[in-house]
Amino acid sequence: MPPETARQAITAASARLSASDTPRLDAELLMAHALGLTREAMLLCHLDAPAPAAFAALADRRARGEPVAYLTGRRAFWTIELAVGPGALIPRPDSETLIEAAVEHFGRQGPASIIDLGTGPGTLLLAALAEWPAATGLGVDASEAALGFARQNAHDLGMDGRARFQPGDWANGIDARFDLVLCNPPYVETDAALARDVVDHEPHSALFAGAEGLDDYRRITPMLGRLIAPGGLAAIEIGHLQALAVTALFTAQGLRCSVRQDLAGRDRCILVHG
Repeated sequence: MPPETARQAITAASARLSASDTPRLDAELLMAHALGLTREAMLLCHLDAPAPAAFAALADRRARGEPVAYLTGRRAFWTIELAVGPGALIPRPDSETLIEAAVEHFGRQGPASIIDLGTGPGTLLLAALAEWPAATGLGVDASEAALGFARQNAHDLGMDGRARFQPGDWANGIDARFDLVLCNPPYVETDAALARDVVDHEPHSALFAGAEGLDDYRRITPMLGRLIAPGGLAAIEIGHLQALAVTALFTAQGLRCSVRQDLAGRDRCILVHG
């Protein structure tokens, strides 16, 4: 009997991964990883190659709920690709809304200085630095595991000299001002039902924020005004039902706010203007 091809193995695995929202895509990404190829290269030229032995174990682990990004160790975001793994929040496409808003605000000139609060694996900071090669930035996170990925990503992207990272409790102890403040805080309600691959594997400290999902916004709000340089911008991610509550917190501090939607038309970002 001829060996199973990549195409056949992907089809069989897709049927097993029916609990996922994207079973075929998951199987394709895992196969490309097992082959040591990009997904595009695999789809174009290698679907009839023999399926590597490593693929079956990867598919089994995905069927048990492990996130694809943790299995491959990589996740694309904006124009960059990031190393990710346990202890670091996996970048989501929704978070690109913050970078889009910053690009619209600053244009080609861009900000000179950037801070990313709760940087995780460096997601927002490194995406912004890739957009504006003359900018420098600081990433802050309470998790040393996440900061380890952030430093690795900065090195891999050739940004060691432009990005620095430090442990911290949001902006406590930081007295500088920045042209661009980025932040994707935890905002999930404690009792919210999440997908198994999220709740069983991603760090709860980066997801949950009290009964209303607002605890970290309440802590960040008093710090924002002193962080934003004149003419600058803060872009803060929110859950899609939180715009009114978070805007009320910010306006109570005298901050000027607007709401930006993601590509699906859901409220996703609060913009605070310096």
